[in-house]
Amino acid sequence: METELNQDAVTTVREFFTAMEVGAIGEALELVHPDIVWKNTSLPDVRGVKRVGKLLRGLDREQLGFSARMHHIAADGAVVLTDRTDILRFGPVGIEFWVMGTFELVDGRIILWHDHFSWENFLRGTAVGLVKAALGR
Repeated sequence: METELNQDAVTTVREFFTAMEVGAIGEALELVHPDIVWKNTSLPDVRGVKRVGKLLRGLDREQLGFSARMHHIAADGAVVLTDRTDILRFGPVGIEFWVMGTFELVDGRIILWHDHFSWENFLRGTAVGLVKAALGR
């Protein structure tokens, strides 16, 4: 039974990321609990599906984009850990930075999304993205 729970939790988190990457924000939000809490290193918590949805829909514009390269994903019951590189796109600028995420699920839906990242790594990714955009790469 535990293997099934692990697979279900991992599948839910993978489907969540896939939906965000293809701009299917409505589908991504169907995978989150109404009382979701989204935490990011040193930023204010975002609470509730309406607020999280508003932020995610803000990324769903022609000049903006999101993708993630999943390096590792593992589950222990309803808790999923991700080791990944997130890529935020702002026009021609792509910002790549490392993220460690913790996802907790209740009733098969994500109730906690807690991302840990280094601001130094984010700023380095921003600088690299700006140089690549300026050089046309």
